[in-house]
Amino acid sequence: MSAAKRSGKGRGKATDPLMSGKKMRVDEELDAELDLSSDIKGIISALQQIREKAQKDGQKKNEETIGCVASEVRAMLDDTKSKIEKDRQTFTKALTKNSKECESLLRSEYAKFQAAHEKFCKDKANFIQAFKEIFSKFEDEKEKLFVRYEQQRKREKSALSEVEKACTSKITAAEESLKKKKQDDRSFSILRKSLGSFLDNGSDDDYGPMTDRHSSIHLCAPRALLSQLFCRRGSPPASPTNFLILVIL
Repeated sequence: MSAAKRSGKGRGKATDPLMSGKKMRVDEELDAELDLSSDIKGIISALQQIREKAQKDGQKKNEETIGCVASEVRAMLDDTKSKIEKDRQTFTKALTKNSKECESLLRSEYAKFQAAHEKFCKDKANFIQAFKEIFSKFEDEKEKLFVRYEQQRKREKSALSEVEKACTSKITAAEESLKKKKQDDRSFSILRKSLGSFLDNGSDDDYGPMTDRHSSIHLCAPRALLSQLFCRRGSPPASPTNFLILVIL
C-alpha cells in the first residue's frame, strides 16, 4: 500500500505541469472564445444593421410600389368617374330632352282632349235636350192615340153590338119564315091529299076540252092538271089559295 501511495504521489507531481498547461490552454480558449463572441456580436450587429437597412429599403420599395399602384388605381378611378359622369350627363340630357318632348306632346294632347271633352259635353247637352223634346212630343202623341184607341174601341164595340142585333133579328126572321113556310107546306100537303082523294072519286070523261080565250092552252082534266101543277119537278111551291084558284079555273 505504501508503494502505491508513493507511486501515486509521484504521479501527482509529474502531472502538475500538464494540468497547468491545460489550464492555460483553457484560458486561452476562453479568451479566444471571448474574442470570437465579440466578433460574432459585431457580425450580428452588422447583420442587424443590414437587415434594418434592407427592411428600410424594402419598405421604401413597397411604399414606392404601393404609391405607384395607388396612383394608377386613382387614375383609373378618376378616368372611370369621369367616364361615368360623362355618361350620366349624356343620359341626363337625353332624359331631359325626352321628358320635355313627352311633356309637350302630353300638353298638346291634353288640350285636344279638353276641347273634345268640352265639345262632347255641349253635344251631349244638345242630344239630351233633343231626346227630351222627342220623348215629350211622343208622350203627347201617345196620349192622343190612346184616347183615339179608346174611342175606336167603343165604336167598334157598338158596331159589333148593332151587327149582332141585326144578325139576331135576321136569323129570327129567317126562322119565322122557315116555320111559316113549313106550316104552309104542311097545309098544302094536307090540302093536296084531301083534293087527291076527292078527285079520285070523279071521272075524267065528264070534262071535255076547253079553250082559254086569253091563251091557246087546252086545259086538261082536273086530275091531269093537278098532276102537272104539283108533281112536276122544279115547279115553285104554290100556296093553298093559289091552288084553289087554279082548281076553280
